[in-house]
Amino acid sequence: MSRGFRKRDPRVDPDRSERRVPGRGTLSTADEELLRTLYAEHAGPLFHYVLRLTSGDRQWAEDVVQETLLRAWQHPAAFEPARGPARAWLCTVARHLVIDAHRARRARPAEAGGEALERAAEQTPGEDEIEQALQSWAVADALRALSPDHRAVLLETYYRGRTMAEAAQVLGIPLGTVKSRTYYALHALRLALQERGIEP
Repeated sequence: MSRGFRKRDPRVDPDRSERRVPGRGTLSTADEELLRTLYAEHAGPLFHYVLRLTSGDRQWAEDVVQETLLRAWQHPAAFEPARGPARAWLCTVARHLVIDAHRARRARPAEAGGEALERAAEQTPGEDEIEQALQSWAVADALRALSPDHRAVLLETYYRGRTMAEAAQVLGIPLGTVKSRTYYALHALRLALQERGIEP
């Protein structure tokens, strides 16, 4: 057995006096012998293989080896000579366990320390900025609800800052029409904003 493989799991430790495995009850003499053989023949080399897969994380490697040997005990058919070398099967199981654990770690969100939370709080917009953004969206939505003629008049006179006479020239309509459309457009916009919970 490898000197680096110190931790033993009571499920696969052949030296334990109590021979119970969760979900399987008491071990038979044949089971004990199989576990003892698995551990003696494969634990050390398997540990060194898994240690490379886990980038030197000894605790993780020990856990993977123990789980691999437990699975080997649960699937004795994997050791039939017709299926090839047992070590290859054990390495495949161990590799899959490492890959699954790595994927599970990546799926969990990273924990943030106090400094990261403070930076996030500084970058988060304040309530005033959020309220302004929401009102801007509501105004844009209310403008879309107006007729195209009313929207065009307000766009020229309020958003582009043109005088009524300039708006009349740009839109190609009489000045009186611009004035009346502006009046009715503002009235319609006020109603549309009130429907959206904004008091102009």
